[in-house]
Amino acid sequence: MLNDPRPNDPHTHGLWARTAPPPPDCPPLEGAAACEVAVIGAGYTGLSTALHLAERGIAVRVLEAAEIGAGGAGRNVGLVNAGMWVMPEALIATLGADYGARLLDCLGAGPALVWAIIARHGIACEANPAGTLHAAVGKAGFAELAERARQWQARGAPVDLLGKAEAAAMLGTGRYEGALFDRRAGTIQPLAYARGLARAAIAAGAVIHCGTAAQSLEAAGQGWRIGCAQGALTARRVVLAGDAYGSGAASGSAAEQVALPYFNMATPPLPPGIAAGIVPGRQGVWDTKEVLSSFRFDAQNRLVFGSVGALRAGGMAVHGAWARRALARIFPQLAPVEFESAWYGRIGMTADNLPRFHQLAEGVYGFSGYNGRGIAPGTVFGRLMAGFLAGEIAVGDLPLPLSPLQPARLRALRSAWYEAGAQAVHLASDRGRARI
Repeated sequence: MLNDPRPNDPHTHGLWARTAPPPPDCPPLEGAAACEVAVIGAGYTGLSTALHLAERGIAVRVLEAAEIGAGGAGRNVGLVNAGMWVMPEALIATLGADYGARLLDCLGAGPALVWAIIARHGIACEANPAGTLHAAVGKAGFAELAERARQWQARGAPVDLLGKAEAAAMLGTGRYEGALFDRRAGTIQPLAYARGLARAAIAAGAVIHCGTAAQSLEAAGQGWRIGCAQGALTARRVVLAGDAYGSGAASGSAAEQVALPYFNMATPPLPPGIAAGIVPGRQGVWDTKEVLSSFRFDAQNRLVFGSVGALRAGGMAVHGAWARRALARIFPQLAPVEFESAWYGRIGMTADNLPRFHQLAEGVYGFSGYNGRGIAPGTVFGRLMAGFLAGEIAVGDLPLPLSPLQPARLRALRSAWYEAGAQAVHLASDRGRARI
């Protein structure tokens, strides 16, 4: 199998494709096959679903149009976060007390599930459960984090609000007003984690077919027939797990999300003396700006720096120049800043910034809409989907209500606006004496 999920474009998976262990052998589907559950999409949700179904002895096959982690699972920053972007009280106000509390509880424990799966299956993905730091930009950013800390602490979450001096000690820079330290969270090599989930699922009995796009989905007897280029898969039930990258027969969830582009750039491995003074505890970091920035280390002391934007149509030049300026302002000891890898993908944003649970037809289900929080939620929802399909969890006991697909209004226009807007912000930012 190819080591890079998109070998013709080095700007899709970048560093992660270069440093992840090779994927398992997942040959395309040829001819006719049948199973109890078909999963379309080999990202975190699809692979977690397959793993947890196979561990229950349920026959499951995964169809992936490209390679393991070809979508968001192989392109993201690698922050294993707890909860969603939406603050706890706002989440409960949107979903109601029962569903809101369930979702907060299961996603608050999401990182713990990720760490447990990694340990149980020996997944080599640079797992580092050292926590994350949400860095406050200015007084307004600190006020936001203070409120976020209050709401999570009221639920017993192990989060700490850090003042300017405490944050500076943990971040290695004094440019932020403070930070929110979440001890539940951490970082991974995201493509390596996806490939590890795939290996674990196969070892448990699942079958994964890469290079196999689901072109059609039609009712067939008591189940469904999924048409592919060189064959067909018949299953009693189907899980749509393409999320923001869904296409063909699994394109519905993508249609209800506006695409927010996000890029990452990685430095070469930093000298130990310099690396030791930057985020010495190796937490993952992101800030409170609307056009946010993030940074974290990989296992070889590369500093991975990212923000909103796409590396196309002039984006590579604009975002690359901004990243060098911004990173040098945060950590002057790095100047001049050099990058050895650059890649990007897209975050699917729903109308209320919360995930969805859909039943598209009898026996056809899907979780989607992670809004930039795919690693832990995708893993959690895959396990929940397996429990639901196995008859262990009633539909009314899931942490999300069933909802209809609602295509996003002006989706293409809004997505283009985000891409162009990020370029405009970065073209003007961090010049001269400007502050972050």
